[in-house]
Amino acid sequence: MEYKSNFHTHTPRCNHAVGEEREYIENAIRLGLTALGFSDHSPYLFDGDYYSGFRMRPEQFPDYMETLLALREEYRDQIRIYIGLEVEYYPALFGRLLDFLKPYPVDYLIQGQHLLGNEIGGTYCGEPTEDPATLTAYVDQVTEGMKTGCFLYLAHPDLIHFTGDRLLYEQEMRRLCRNANELAIPLEINMLGIGTHRNYPDPLFWRIAGEEGCTAVIGSDAHAPERILIPEVLARAEELIETNRLKRIDPEELLHSSGPRLKEMNRTYE
Repeated sequence: MEYKSNFHTHTPRCNHAVGEEREYIENAIRLGLTALGFSDHSPYLFDGDYYSGFRMRPEQFPDYMETLLALREEYRDQIRIYIGLEVEYYPALFGRLLDFLKPYPVDYLIQGQHLLGNEIGGTYCGEPTEDPATLTAYVDQVTEGMKTGCFLYLAHPDLIHFTGDRLLYEQEMRRLCRNANELAIPLEINMLGIGTHRNYPDPLFWRIAGEEGCTAVIGSDAHAPERILIPEVLARAEELIETNRLKRIDPEELLHSSGPRLKEMNRTYE
């Protein structure tokens, strides 16, 4: 399968990405992509004046939408542009976020669980930990998020950096994969993790995902225009798919086949 669309793309509003939206689009066109989805880190409406610093602020969101809608129209004859968000599932705040998003024509959400709890005082999942309770809590919270039905796919499902008992890791990751399968949520092989030598993608995780018959999406997680596609990184992602006999789906195809999850959840989520 050719790499024709990427739905995991950031903007400088998250405070740790560089480059303007137009640069990402132009590079995607140059690389032969036919669709590009932007999914910057979602704003969240926290109580008080707390702000995490790695996501756009709520007051920046209208500009995010207006900019991308204008670029979608400008480039309509060259590439299809979709507007999404990467979102942590924070149980106490998620309904408030959906209410905030209702007036906007958001195409999709992807779940990227970087923190446990509700962020304030929560645990960053990328920190090395040997704590079994943290691993279990990660799978529990990710699963609860997937069950909302709001998310197109699960970004970097193996971000959790568990350095303890690998048998326990296998047990919990198998549970995550089975839950994803039951809920028809594909799992993302994250090219940023490959290209920057992070703890993910984890080979054991993807062996389990293959054994469980999971569906995979490849996402660039681009925080700079040149990271939309790096051929040698893509080759390693495709090798993971081939080695583990994973089913693969293109994210644009997934969007059109899964239906408007966000619109459905605007009616049903409480």
